[in-house]
Amino acid sequence: MFDSALQQNMQQWFETALGQYVLEQEQRYFDRVVADVFGYNATQIGFAGFDFLRNNRMPFKFVLGVEKGASASAYPGFLPIRSNSLDLVLLPHTLEFNSYPLQIFHEVQRVLIDEGRVIISGFNPFSLWGIRRRMAKSRMDFPWHGRFIDLSRVKDWLELLDFEIVAGQFGCYVPPCTGEKWLSRLRFMEAAGDRWWPVAGGVYFLQAVKHECGMHIIKPHWENPSARERRAAAVPQIELGGDG
Repeated sequence: MFDSALQQNMQQWFETALGQYVLEQEQRYFDRVVADVFGYNATQIGFAGFDFLRNNRMPFKFVLGVEKGASASAYPGFLPIRSNSLDLVLLPHTLEFNSYPLQIFHEVQRVLIDEGRVIISGFNPFSLWGIRRRMAKSRMDFPWHGRFIDLSRVKDWLELLDFEIVAGQFGCYVPPCTGEKWLSRLRFMEAAGDRWWPVAGGVYFLQAVKHECGMHIIKPHWENPSARERRAAAVPQIELGGDG
């Protein structure tokens, strides 16, 4: 997903006060929601340095990616996983740091079982974080080099692939300040933002369930309508007369 320079840049950013703030918010969300997803096999695609599956109780969990720390090396758009074999897939900011996000969704749809779940996090372009990205001096710095994807587009892609969106949430309402002092002072915006401007959070979370589309066979009426009417008409009763 990243080359070595960008991976190092990402790791350094998550060690900053701002990176720790985002990580705290995301880890809390994933810890809460994955605990209620059951099955046998779960994977996290990308961000191998962070265990967002730690609260899930499935017997087989692993991380896929090309960065250091992944259980297996794989590109998100070409998963070496058998079709219809996973119960849960996490995509923590996986879409915005890859060139072909729709291809990733196609792969997720392929590997998930029917009624399997995908959980996504992404940076919101229509937020103070999106403004900060547009004002960034260098597009090589994490996370500003990523392509922040509009939530409505993500929803459209999911619906296109027969996913049902079952839950969603915004977070990280504090402006992307670099100083720890300002981050602490503006923490009150977390609760205020969720109440007063809920769609302006710097990060969005989305949960969706895969559904298999089956065909409903409609049997055509081949008969002539007049023939049906003749068959349905009452048969006249013939009274047989007697000798008397």
